[in-house]
Amino acid sequence: MNAEIIAVGSELLLGQIANTNAQFLSKQLAELGINVYYHTVVGDNPNRLEDAIKISQSRSDLIIFTGGLGPTKDDLTKETIARVVGKQLVFDEAALRSIEDYFKKTNRHMTENNKKQALVLEGSEILPNDHGMAPGMGFEVDKITYMLFPGPPKELNPMFLSYGGPFLLKSLGVVERIESRVLRFFGIGESQLETEIEDLIDNQTNPTIAPLAGDGEVTLRLTAKHNSLDVANQLLDRTEAEIVKRVGKFLYGYDSTSLVNELMNMLKTSKLTIASAESLTGGLFSEELTNLAGSSAVVKGGIVCYTNEVKEHVLHVKKETLDTDGAVSSSTAEQLAENVKKLLKSDIGISFTGVAGPSESEGKPVGTVYIGISYLDQPTKVFPLQLAGSRQGIRARTVKYGFYYLLQLLNEQKN
Repeated sequence: MNAEIIAVGSELLLGQIANTNAQFLSKQLAELGINVYYHTVVGDNPNRLEDAIKISQSRSDLIIFTGGLGPTKDDLTKETIARVVGKQLVFDEAALRSIEDYFKKTNRHMTENNKKQALVLEGSEILPNDHGMAPGMGFEVDKITYMLFPGPPKELNPMFLSYGGPFLLKSLGVVERIESRVLRFFGIGESQLETEIEDLIDNQTNPTIAPLAGDGEVTLRLTAKHNSLDVANQLLDRTEAEIVKRVGKFLYGYDSTSLVNELMNMLKTSKLTIASAESLTGGLFSEELTNLAGSSAVVKGGIVCYTNEVKEHVLHVKKETLDTDGAVSSSTAEQLAENVKKLLKSDIGISFTGVAGPSESEGKPVGTVYIGISYLDQPTKVFPLQLAGSRQGIRARTVKYGFYYLLQLLNEQKN
């Protein structure tokens, strides 16, 4: 089944709101094994919407509409679809009672135009709106399945999960279980990862493999279908094992986790404390860690050492080091990590120093970064990086690399 999502609303074209509905629906449809080939956005204009529907009918066998189901005159989605597919609009009594109850519960006056929201296309299956007024609906005409959802995400998301997804599975006659697993990677680019597993992607059938890059990370979503949940998971396990054989050193977690979450869990499990000395990152590392609940058990503290004076007089970096090697150097990162660990009496000290831009510093180019890690009584490690991007991007990626190197170190100790 090939799907198209048509979002209706001039506010989307004007950039007043983002089309998060299409993102949500695409993700949900992918997990159901349905291909989404087109996203269309149309303003509140019946003629342009009619044109969009006709184009969609020529290339898609599932068309999903979001928005335009409200009570105002510019809410014309239902009326336009009814005209194109040759169906009548009729009042759904259950939907009308639900709307009337909604107004009573919220102690608001119901105007006559709100009844319009109870109009549905004749013969459609009603998708109840548990979080608003306008119901959704689904029906089939000439082997094309149509689904209509309200625009507000707080209404659409639960409606799809509770009613839209089951409607689709029933329409498809799906008896297979669909299981997905997301593998999360860091320290490898999307193009390199795809190159390493190119043959697996080219020959994918079941499970399917979908790469996705974002926020300096790469994810692979594996999706398997089978009547048996156990067999579906076995299919996922086999594919994951082959991927891990090739790029496992970059794999750090699964599904909705993050680098900072994985690090926090490992620090808690290992009963280790950490302290940070941040020049380049200006406190971003500490902020991300302390945003997590329970961080007080592992975070001893952090020092933002933006100037050489603070590096020298607070964190005791040797003056000759700063004069000879500079603040942006391996030796400075090493001393910062060791000294902040000692000063704050933690098990781990981590430091960040570098050039975020917009111009070079100490003769070193933008993107030059050093991350120092001092772990218990072991020799301090310094990780040099050369990053590209904006000032904000370099700082954010530096913090992620800090989490990543710490995870690697702790995993090495565990093994």
